[in-house]
Amino acid sequence: MKGSKIVPIAENREAKAKYEILERLEAGIVLEGSEVKALRNKVNVSFKDSFVRIEEGEAWLHNLYIAPYRYASIKPPDPLRKRKLLLHKREILRLYGKVQEKGLTLIPTRLYFKNGKVKVEIALVKGKKLHDRRQELKERAMKRELEREFKGKLKL
Repeated sequence: MKGSKIVPIAENREAKAKYEILERLEAGIVLEGSEVKALRNKVNVSFKDSFVRIEEGEAWLHNLYIAPYRYASIKPPDPLRKRKLLLHKREILRLYGKVQEKGLTLIPTRLYFKNGKVKVEIALVKGKKLHDRRQELKERAMKRELEREFKGKLKL
């Protein structure tokens, strides 16, 4: 969409390390007023152990921690409550079919404001094996070493 303003709130950095991301999808999220105010005030958001589960034809986000809004006049909602995701029925059915495959799961990767609305980016992922992560770390270290060598030669 032309002119859509995206303001980042939080990112799940651990997802790139632990999972191989196969597909990304944007979804709306149902929040209470004090949760939106808390997000606008840049409170603590944690993706630790959060995941998306499809239950009875609806997508639900579990274990996403949003710190309570400090100035809420009524009792703030549970910071770890499950929150409904707003997706089209055909998207939910397609994702449900893919999640039934062996080893695939849905996790949230980003939380952001888009045109004043809170959106969550969810990803269809496959878990990385320990040796895959080690290989990735080795490749990154080798790339860093090469860049250092080239920098040293350019300064001469």
